[in-house]
Amino acid sequence: MFKYTLQRLLYMIIVFFVITFMCFVLIRMLPLPALPPDDIHTEVIQMRREALGYNKPYLVQFGIFLRGIFTKFDWGLSEQLYTGRSVLTIFLEKLPATMIVNLYSILWTIPVGIALGIWAALKKNTWVDYLISTLTMVVISVPSFVYAFLVQYIFCFRLRLFPLIMKGGSDYFSMEMFKSMVPAILSLSFGVIAGFCRTTRAELTEVLTSEFMLLARTKGLTKAQATVRHALRNCFVVIVPGIFGEFIGILGGSLIIENIFAIPGVGGLTLNAIRSQDYNVFIMSTCFYTAIGLAASLVVDISYGFIDPRIRMGSKK
Repeated sequence: MFKYTLQRLLYMIIVFFVITFMCFVLIRMLPLPALPPDDIHTEVIQMRREALGYNKPYLVQFGIFLRGIFTKFDWGLSEQLYTGRSVLTIFLEKLPATMIVNLYSILWTIPVGIALGIWAALKKNTWVDYLISTLTMVVISVPSFVYAFLVQYIFCFRLRLFPLIMKGGSDYFSMEMFKSMVPAILSLSFGVIAGFCRTTRAELTEVLTSEFMLLARTKGLTKAQATVRHALRNCFVVIVPGIFGEFIGILGGSLIIENIFAIPGVGGLTLNAIRSQDYNVFIMSTCFYTAIGLAASLVVDISYGFIDPRIRMGSKK
């Protein structure tokens, strides 16, 4: 297991650098945005461009870029959105809003999704199962931004229960701020609930029809006892790694949902960087999303071995 973890970590680092290099080169191939001539930061930015080797080969530029990150953790300066400010500082200011909205979302969606999946599996081939399965497929098939518009129209415009967009400021734990987050939380929740519901139903249905469950019933256990003690334990081997992945994914957020509800997070920052051609901000966002995706995949894979001792990741036998 330890050897497998090191191998996966090494592969993750290699993939991260390959993706980062490709994105870096593609971004540097784009024409540089013009700087305002009368801005006090223009001269500083031009000097930074020369220091970063904008007139040198791309491989040299990438080396200078990496050296700045590893030695000073310097991701450069914003040239368009927040002219002259450190990209890292801007990013850290935007990260809490993304994390909190997504954290609120998964804290209630995961239990609800798992509960619906268990209910559907226990009521297999009944109207309850058919209803939950149909709704699950519909929810998964519809893009998240459709739910965002529906939530805005029904709960914000018609019923006027919540504001249309998130409240400004950094008082993330106040009741007024939480109320303004609810529409975004609901919009993010549908897909997560449907995903965990489908996974839980599929896994639990398979376990409930296994031979060891029949043996457990013949030994005197009731259906509820056999389900709780044996079926759910085996089914969670697949579900728990998905939960770990969701918690890591709270850092990434949603580009579309954050833009619709004006959440001042990393998703909106990334879209604004694309619109304004702020390449330094976009490079850091790209590296961040790449790292989050790779880390989530790594944690999910490794967690299988810790959750179920019978699994030996990377074993040849």
